[in-house]
Amino acid sequence: MSVPEDLSQFSTLVEIIARLRAPDGCPWDRKQTHRSLRVNLLEECYEVLEALDAGDSRSLSEELGDLLLQIVLHAQIATDAGEFVLGDVLSSINTKLIRRHPHIFGSKEVKDADEVSANWEALKQEERGAEKSMLDSAPGQMPALGYSQSIQRRVARIGFDWENIDGVIDKLVEEVRELKDAETEERRAEEFGDLLFTLVNAGRRMGIDSEAALREANRRFKRRFGYMEDVCRRRGVKIGDLSFEEQNALWEEAKKIGH
Repeated sequence: MSVPEDLSQFSTLVEIIARLRAPDGCPWDRKQTHRSLRVNLLEECYEVLEALDAGDSRSLSEELGDLLLQIVLHAQIATDAGEFVLGDVLSSINTKLIRRHPHIFGSKEVKDADEVSANWEALKQEERGAEKSMLDSAPGQMPALGYSQSIQRRVARIGFDWENIDGVIDKLVEEVRELKDAETEERRAEEFGDLLFTLVNAGRRMGIDSEAALREANRRFKRRFGYMEDVCRRRGVKIGDLSFEEQNALWEEAKKIGH
């Protein structure tokens, strides 16, 4: 196969992946299965998130390409196994988008984005069937903070939500008190989970993505602790030999200079 000329076309990517998976194609690509690529898919999703968090459009463009590669590769594996073809994937999502946007592709009228979300959830429930929970479609494999945020957002669409942020803050205070009063390890773990869940709820009401906020907090911690380590290396001391007060002073110094 000659090198494709038009590299800006989606069809070119599909052709390349099919060639790599051909009998005389790349041994690595031919060896892959849906299961073997699970980690790759997850890593690519996180790299897209990292590019989004960094506001790096060049990196985002590249990482979206890597993610698209995973999708097309899974589709080709399915095609090779006689499970489905890429056209089925495209037909499914196109049908779903049209069905769930009756205010665009039909005659339904909506007044704002909140009503669109409510209609979307109602249509999803119709598709699932009355016997299934609206939370069943939230992937249980998601990181816990993201999963918590997802299920809270879903039930909020049907009105199961605090009237305002004050109710969430009051609940947060209550959960802190219950954590302080917990007398057993099992009870403390349970109350700590409730506290985290309520914190995610508070973040959601304030328009904060809990996963993104924690990732940024982790990055700040890494930068500041790295500064502390650099200072200790320059001074010829070990950070573990410093008192907590001395360590904390370095931490505040890192914060002050913008780390």
